[in-house]
Amino acid sequence: MAVFDIELFYDGECPLCTGEVQLLRRLDRKARIGFTDITAGGFDPESTGVSRQALMDRIHGRLADGSVIEGVEVFRRPYAAVGFGKVVALSRLPGIAHLLDLGYRLFADNRLRLTGRCTDGTCPLGPNPASTKAA
Repeated sequence: MAVFDIELFYDGECPLCTGEVQLLRRLDRKARIGFTDITAGGFDPESTGVSRQALMDRIHGRLADGSVIEGVEVFRRPYAAVGFGKVVALSRLPGIAHLLDLGYRLFADNRLRLTGRCTDGTCPLGPNPASTKAA
């Protein structure tokens, strides 16, 4: 198995997700990012230690040391790896970090709807139970 700075677990059926992955692949000239499509036929969620539902609810990544991260931090790591360290540093500032976390939670809770993957007002995976918890 190849070792990366971060392995990014993404939804290969999500047009926004695959667009971002394509951009990161082009920018990743030093092959520091691994990309794993969680909708691919041979993907086994047990290999991540995270349930399939959790992987679909929030973006996850695995660092070189094996630790799993989720949410906005998963975006920061690959962008830092491809040379956007100054922008990533700004994203960690208290007010900005809070807004990014809130924006990502709103997006993640509505991702299937926003990408046209719900039919008749129903999403195939159902509501996200994490969205009902207090932040």
